[in-house]
Amino acid sequence: IASREGIWQASKALDRPAYRDEAMALLTMFNLADSAPTLASTLPEGRRKLVDIAIALALKPRLVLLDEPTSGVSALERFALMETLMGALRQAKVSALFVEHDMDVVERFADRVAVWSQGRIAALGPPAEVLNDPAVQRDVIGIERHA
Repeated sequence: IASREGIWQASKALDRPAYRDEAMALLTMFNLADSAPTLASTLPEGRRKLVDIAIALALKPRLVLLDEPTSGVSALERFALMETLMGALRQAKVSALFVEHDMDVVERFADRVAVWSQGRIAALGPPAEVLNDPAVQRDVIGIERHA
């Protein structure tokens, strides 16, 4: 938050009530308020990812780019992580472009899907349409349909 206002020197006081309040609001948005006193390095992977994105939102972007937001997160936690993440992004009115290889996550959380193959967009559209495209299933996902 201080960096957004151009405060980079360690000699300037960073512990200000307004900064603390905004940081707590961000943590609350990501369901992380209970983790405020905890060192981020000691948090589980999914919560650390949410902290990283909360930090990015402190700069008030209109768009965030996320590379495999569920990687390193257990299969049991991936949907909860994405529900929290997408809810916070909606609340902050921030768009997200994410790269994800987990097709269940793509199908459930993406509004539009672009499939890249050999350096080109091979398919673009709603998740159900794109993920059910026979060429995408064969060439990208690796599913061969037999008649």
